[in-house]
Amino acid sequence: MIDFSTQYAGLQLKNPIIIGSSSLTSKVSNLIQAEKAGAAAVVLKSIFEEEITNEFSGILAEAERENRHIIDLDYFDYKIKQNNVENYTKLIREAKATVSIPVIASVNCISAHEWTFFAREIEKAGADAIELNIFLSPADTSKTSESKEEVYFDIIRAVQTKVKIPITVKMSFYFTDLLGMIQRLSKSAVQGIVLFNRFFSPDIDLETNQIIPANIYSTPSELPTSLRWVAIASNKVSCDIAASTGVHNGQALIKQLLAGADAVQIASVVYKQGFGIIEQMLTDLHNYMQQRDYTKILHFQGLMSQKYVKNPSMYERGQFMRYFGEQ
Repeated sequence: MIDFSTQYAGLQLKNPIIIGSSSLTSKVSNLIQAEKAGAAAVVLKSIFEEEITNEFSGILAEAERENRHIIDLDYFDYKIKQNNVENYTKLIREAKATVSIPVIASVNCISAHEWTFFAREIEKAGADAIELNIFLSPADTSKTSESKEEVYFDIIRAVQTKVKIPITVKMSFYFTDLLGMIQRLSKSAVQGIVLFNRFFSPDIDLETNQIIPANIYSTPSELPTSLRWVAIASNKVSCDIAASTGVHNGQALIKQLLAGADAVQIASVVYKQGFGIIEQMLTDLHNYMQQRDYTKILHFQGLMSQKYVKNPSMYERGQFMRYFGEQ
């Protein structure tokens, strides 16, 4: 009998497919569909640190424009925080009361400051783990690369003091020493790392000269970036790895598992094809394992990681030599 079960960040999953943080996971009705379709876990839509700071800043700016002296700004600050926390923890409680699969909370954060009080409330609401979605723009030259990297560890340490549930980090690939950063994070208090974040991509509308979003959804062509680094890092880290971005079918799922991923997060393909794609991906995984007499994911997980392939340098090669070397 084929067993799809796997472990990720201390959570026992019935299979490797996790629905990533997105509007797909902002409603309990969607979580029910995800579970019925076969998803093993869900990462709730992120709550943003800026949702609090920007909202309160707006109130303060308005008061200053009107030359009003608000003596109870601390009260407004408290109420804004309270409302955001209550809305998010309500979603967590409703999710935990409705679905039986693990529910992972997500915080999109850029600092280790006041927002970290969220963490304790998230745990109290019943979240099984918390994913820290961290990104500091590489375009910000006012800070050194070292100080930007240290923010990650400041956030992790701050959250660690608040909760006992597993902590994971969803990171970008914008690091000079990417593998070094992945390894450093894996040796911190995190139980899992998600490779990688996906960001807003700008385009230019030539008719209006406006900046518009491009490539809202990921495409299969984006798979190799995460595949490369999952394969390189999977045997060199001290925590679990979830692959993200570009996984649009069962073949991509299998490839990430062969590279060494413990789990795979999907979102764009669900937007495009609906939750039914999960069943198809699991069918593809079942057929692959059956054809090769694998009964557990552990039987083939990581077989194509950098550690075990015959030519490990293929994962590090940066230039096309065979294909474009001669014309």
